[in-house]
Amino acid sequence: MLIVLSCLLFPAGAFAETASGNQVNINTASEEELQTVPGIGKVLSKRIVEFRDEHGPFRKVEDIMKVRGIGEKSFEKIRPYLSVGKAK
Repeated sequence: MLIVLSCLLFPAGAFAETASGNQVNINTASEEELQTVPGIGKVLSKRIVEFRDEHGPFRKVEDIMKVRGIGEKSFEKIRPYLSVGKAK
Protein backbone atom coordinates (compact mmCIF):
# COMPACT_ATOMS: atom_id res chain seq x y z
CA MET A 1 0.00 0.00 0.00
CA LEU A 2 2.82 2.41 0.89
CA ILE A 3 4.55 1.71 -2.40
CA VAL A 4 1.36 2.46 -4.33
CA LEU A 5 0.90 5.74 -2.45
CA SER A 6 4.55 6.66 -3.03
CA CYS A 7 4.14 6.11 -6.75
CA LEU A 8 1.08 8.34 -6.80
CA LEU A 9 2.50 11.11 -4.63
CA PHE A 10 6.04 11.34 -5.98
CA PRO A 11 6.87 11.95 -9.64
CA ALA A 12 9.18 9.46 -11.33
CA GLY A 13 12.75 9.92 -10.17
CA ALA A 14 11.86 12.00 -7.12
CA PHE A 15 11.91 9.03 -4.77
CA ALA A 16 15.57 8.02 -4.98
CA GLU A 17 15.91 5.40 -2.30
CA THR A 18 16.29 1.66 -2.58
CA ALA A 19 14.25 -0.80 -0.56
CA SER A 20 16.78 -0.32 2.25
CA GLY A 21 16.36 3.46 2.07
CA ASN A 22 19.92 4.21 0.95
CA GLN A 23 21.85 4.59 -2.26
CA VAL A 24 23.84 1.54 -3.31
CA ASN A 25 27.61 1.85 -3.68
CA ILE A 26 28.32 0.08 -6.97
CA ASN A 27 31.92 -0.57 -5.94
CA THR A 28 31.10 -2.54 -2.81
CA ALA A 29 27.57 -3.87 -3.29
CA SER A 30 26.88 -7.58 -3.56
CA GLU A 31 24.59 -8.95 -6.26
CA GLU A 32 21.79 -9.05 -3.70
CA GLU A 33 22.33 -5.42 -2.69
CA LEU A 34 22.35 -4.32 -6.32
CA GLN A 35 19.00 -6.05 -6.80
CA THR A 36 17.40 -3.63 -4.33
CA VAL A 37 17.70 -0.98 -7.05
CA PRO A 38 14.52 -0.80 -9.16
CA GLY A 39 15.47 -2.01 -12.64
CA ILE A 40 18.41 -4.19 -11.61
CA GLY A 41 17.60 -7.88 -11.49
CA LYS A 42 19.64 -11.04 -11.05
CA VAL A 43 21.22 -11.05 -14.51
CA LEU A 44 22.22 -7.39 -14.49
CA SER A 45 23.53 -7.47 -10.91
CA LYS A 46 25.72 -10.44 -11.84
CA ARG A 47 27.07 -8.56 -14.88
CA ILE A 48 27.86 -5.51 -12.73
CA VAL A 49 29.81 -7.55 -10.17
CA GLU A 50 31.64 -9.51 -12.88
CA PHE A 51 32.54 -6.29 -14.71
CA ARG A 52 33.82 -4.76 -11.47
CA ASP A 53 35.87 -7.88 -10.69
CA GLU A 54 37.43 -7.89 -14.18
CA HIS A 55 38.01 -4.15 -14.66
CA GLY A 56 38.38 -2.76 -11.15
CA PRO A 57 36.25 -0.21 -9.33
CA PHE A 58 34.00 2.27 -11.08
CA ARG A 59 35.47 5.79 -10.95
CA LYS A 60 32.12 7.51 -11.42
CA VAL A 61 28.51 6.36 -11.45
CA GLU A 62 28.29 6.92 -15.22
CA ASP A 63 30.89 4.17 -15.74
CA ILE A 64 28.20 1.60 -15.01
CA MET A 65 27.04 2.17 -18.60
CA LYS A 66 30.09 0.14 -19.66
CA VAL A 67 28.26 -2.93 -18.34
CA ARG A 68 26.40 -4.78 -21.09
CA GLY A 69 22.67 -4.14 -20.77
CA ILE A 70 22.89 -0.66 -19.25
CA GLY A 71 22.32 2.06 -21.82
CA GLU A 72 21.54 5.72 -21.41
CA LYS A 73 17.81 5.23 -20.84
CA SER A 74 18.17 2.55 -18.19
CA PHE A 75 21.04 4.49 -16.59
CA GLU A 76 18.87 7.58 -16.17
CA LYS A 77 16.28 5.46 -14.33
CA ILE A 78 18.76 3.83 -11.92
CA ARG A 79 21.19 6.74 -11.45
CA PRO A 80 19.43 8.30 -8.42
CA TYR A 81 19.79 5.01 -6.53
CA LEU A 82 23.53 4.60 -7.12
CA SER A 83 26.66 5.96 -5.56
CA VAL A 84 30.37 5.39 -5.99
CA GLY A 85 32.96 5.40 -3.27
CA LYS A 86 36.20 3.73 -2.43
CA ALA A 87 36.37 0.08 -3.37
CA LYS A 88 36.95 -2.61 -0.78
